[in-house]
Amino acid sequence: MVNKKENTTDAPLSLDEKDMGILKLLQKDAKMTIRDIAAQLNLSTTPVYERIRKMEQAGVIKQYAAIVDPRKINKSLTVLCYITLKEHNKKCGKKFIQEILNFTEVTECLNISGEFDFMIKVQVKDMDEYREFYVNKLGELDNLSHTQSIFVISVIKATHQVVF
Repeated sequence: MVNKKENTTDAPLSLDEKDMGILKLLQKDAKMTIRDIAAQLNLSTTPVYERIRKMEQAGVIKQYAAIVDPRKINKSLTVLCYITLKEHNKKCGKKFIQEILNFTEVTECLNISGEFDFMIKVQVKDMDEYREFYVNKLGELDNLSHTQSIFVISVIKATHQVVF
């Protein structure tokens, strides 16, 4: 993970075309060397290094990661679970979030608007493992009012890349 002294402001960093080019290349292949990035963008290595470092420190680049195919590691069932809380105060919301963060089966948690308060993405081996998670972990949380599970049949598009 990158963030020695991450910029904590949410204000966007002013990026030029060269910065955007670097980001596009790193989103496609985070293992790309600075030398290869520089060659593709017709820059020398030092400015590329400095620009990457600046974007890391500003929090534009949050981390570098390997994208794992869940099917290859026996986690082929993806479930989207929509959750409504009973109580909607800061303390209860914070407690729910802390509990969700501890569930290894949850790969994403989004605070959403509309009928539900949260959507979690759960990655498990099979229906038995989901039932175990749903009953013994999620179902044990105090502040749940309503849940709805949606089972993913197939993934049509999944990307980690932000388009700009």
